[in-house]
Amino acid sequence: MKYILAPSLLAADFKCLAGQMKMTEENGAEYLHFDVMDGMFVPSISFGMPVLKSIKGATEQVMDVHLMVQEPVRYVTDFADAGADIITIHLEACQDVKETIQKIKNCGKKAGISICPQTDADQLLPYMELVDMILVMSVQPGFGGQKFIPESIEKIRKVRRMITECGRDIDLEVDGGIYQDNVEEVLKAGANVIVAGSAVFGGDPGQNTKAMMERLRQYE
Repeated sequence: MKYILAPSLLAADFKCLAGQMKMTEENGAEYLHFDVMDGMFVPSISFGMPVLKSIKGATEQVMDVHLMVQEPVRYVTDFADAGADIITIHLEACQDVKETIQKIKNCGKKAGISICPQTDADQLLPYMELVDMILVMSVQPGFGGQKFIPESIEKIRKVRRMITECGRDIDLEVDGGIYQDNVEEVLKAGANVIVAGSAVFGGDPGQNTKAMMERLRQYE
């Protein structure tokens, strides 16, 4: 299994964004997590297609786009055209989840599905044959810097069992409140893609990325 760090740009310093991105890339982070918030599905508003398009050429990292928006099917093509490599949508935000996933696939992109802390993992079962990644939110979506919800560990274990039972190569991503002092617990539970915002960009992004990658590499 491949273990991947996805620094969340929501926590980056946009005055020096290109430099911070390069620091994470040089120290082993293969993904960049791009949180899109619409002020409807979640209260906050973040950034969108123009920002993604502007940073796409500044790094070789995979653009891991997380759409925390109502009815994301409306924006799939635009984000694909702007440079997304993976597009993850929320099960709770879609009237037709399968149609939305299929649209992502039709754009030639990898498809992910995410669930909020209050959503039972069993609701993912109808989509296990369709997605490339499952994202378990370990905080309430919409705000950075929250504390990890301890009950998420059992949900991560359950989703990993579901992936194993379905027999497909599906990545398991976890997002929210992950730092150096709890990342190993998340990895042991079955996650292989770790989103980290404050843990990477709260200080020296290069050194923080290096330290997180050392922990991830212990599991390879």
